[in-house]
Amino acid sequence: MTAFANLIRQFDWVEIARQLEAEGYAVLPRLLSAQQATRLASQAETPSPHRRMPLGAAGLGQGELVYFGANPPVPWADWLTAFYRYLAHIANQWEETSKTAYRFPAELDEFLQRNRAAGQMQAQSHLNRLRRGDYLALHQRSEGTHVFPLQIVALLSEPGKDFTGGELALVEQRPRMQSRPVVVPLRVGDAAIVATATRPFRGAKGYYRVNLRHAISQVGSGERIGVELSFHNRNTD
Repeated sequence: MTAFANLIRQFDWVEIARQLEAEGYAVLPRLLSAQQATRLASQAETPSPHRRMPLGAAGLGQGELVYFGANPPVPWADWLTAFYRYLAHIANQWEETSKTAYRFPAELDEFLQRNRAAGQMQAQSHLNRLRRGDYLALHQRSEGTHVFPLQIVALLSEPGKDFTGGELALVEQRPRMQSRPVVVPLRVGDAAIVATATRPFRGAKGYYRVNLRHAISQVGSGERIGVELSFHNRNTD
């Protein structure tokens, strides 16, 4: 078992599952030290074969995404593998609640095999780099037959020191109700587990699915670097 796997075992996963069901997100504080986060943020500067994409080219705002591709650098591959083992159980609870037949396998490799068999070959995990005036628009990464309902968002820069603004925002749309916006306060090294696109919600007449998107508000000054980890691939362009 990796050191990171041992680290995340220490979190209260029963409480995390409760928060995810109630709110659609859960914060994992101080998952990285400030020094670790700063070191990982430097990957945005390192020349690499990873695909860089301006957010404007995809209609997703302003700034830059640095996609890791099929072989994420250290430590992101360990994060994906270790988190998946806990989140697959929660994802299957959501499927049971929603009364669907789909079940996620226990290991990430097996889930990615399903992705590849369905033509979902393009990995989606990436760094996001936003400078003054940049932002990441409301979005979902829900394309494909096999979509994992949870993802990880982490902050690698220090608010108030490295940048201002740039808050993680979630917007949830429930049927026949106004949208519910939520700002998730993150410090450097914090991570949040968020719903990818939909989640079960307990209403007066039982459970139904609500729609959720997330964004990063406009950066006022400095540079904000974060990471977004997706457990499923998208269809190849």
